[in-house]
Amino acid sequence: MPKTVVLGVTGGIAAYKACDIVSRLKKENIDVNVIMTKHATEFVSPLTFQSLSQNYVTVDMFEPPKNWDIEHIALAKKADLFLIAPATANLIGKISSGIADDMLTTTLMATKAPVVIAPAMNTNMYENPITQRNIKDLEALGYHFIEPGCGRLACADIGRGKLADVDTIVDYTLFMLNKTDELKGKKVVVTAGPTVEAIDPIRYITNRSTGKMGYAIAYEAALRGADVTLVTGPTNLKVPFGIKEAVEIKSSRDMYEAVYSNFKDADILIKSAAVADYRPKNIYSSKIKKKDDDLKLELERTDDILKSMGELKENQIIVGFAAETDDLIENAKGKIEKKNLDFIVANDVKQEGAGFANETNIVKIISRDSNIESLPIMSKKELSKVICDKIIDIIHKR
Repeated sequence: MPKTVVLGVTGGIAAYKACDIVSRLKKENIDVNVIMTKHATEFVSPLTFQSLSQNYVTVDMFEPPKNWDIEHIALAKKADLFLIAPATANLIGKISSGIADDMLTTTLMATKAPVVIAPAMNTNMYENPITQRNIKDLEALGYHFIEPGCGRLACADIGRGKLADVDTIVDYTLFMLNKTDELKGKKVVVTAGPTVEAIDPIRYITNRSTGKMGYAIAYEAALRGADVTLVTGPTNLKVPFGIKEAVEIKSSRDMYEAVYSNFKDADILIKSAAVADYRPKNIYSSKIKKKDDDLKLELERTDDILKSMGELKENQIIVGFAAETDDLIENAKGKIEKKNLDFIVANDVKQEGAGFANETNIVKIISRDSNIESLPIMSKKELSKVICDKIIDIIHKR
């Protein structure tokens, strides 16, 4: 059953951006119910929101009801999350003072759902001590705020006060709607992406990893309440919402140092990065010029990060990945014992729909007791859920 967001829209120039918020949430299968203040209707027609949300838009407390129930109470109970975007200084002040004099504020007063507020106003209004006091008071009561951005405002002032990016608001909303406490209090380190081993200032050795699997796992762990540190090689991906810290690295040595420095305090290490096994023994300080004869590079072994952490392991849960082209099960089982893993996620990258650069994966999850769970093709997002479920199962059994 789809979750429900009640969206409050107030009378600011940024009201038009709320249309995009509704559209984006609907594409995520969210049921959106819009309440507008009368001032908001001066900027955007209720019909626009009604068309986008496919739900009746409420404005006037005293208009004839469309259902038998008391509308503001019904919407207050229906909401899984209450989002106000944009939120004016006037509305923030009303909520802080407990004023309920229109449909939006009365519904807010009656809801027990989490409330997320995205302010948008003139810089001086936002920085006004009264507005800041109201925000702090509401945060202390458990209200959530999405900080406005900086830039040129409608009044031509430059400063903080712009409504946060729609992407940020939608990401925040989806995170709040779906988060749990299953991994609350756990510190999780996730590695993702490739490493880059320099040959000279221009050339390097790397691999085909895009980081999609690791980023999906990091987001899922954060969604379940964990404090997540993402150690990532170069990718084209945006750091997922909810990640506590993202450490950007290039070489395998960089990744080793980042993982090592975070491992002692970690409860869980999920090592999904594709780390180079070899690197150039000598890095040229200048570009290697093309010559008539062949070029020979001498390579040396890189640090085995997973094996090193396995040797340091105390009570941590360690999850490894194995991307293979031959002897998948045999190679993966060997890594479990050698690297002291709790389980390993193994895939044959030659299979269609598996491996690097795909949105999907086909894996076998192999446990320490050699139990093999063969999973069908699924999205990396779905696989990240399976992996987190298995980690939680291990925690419960300890």
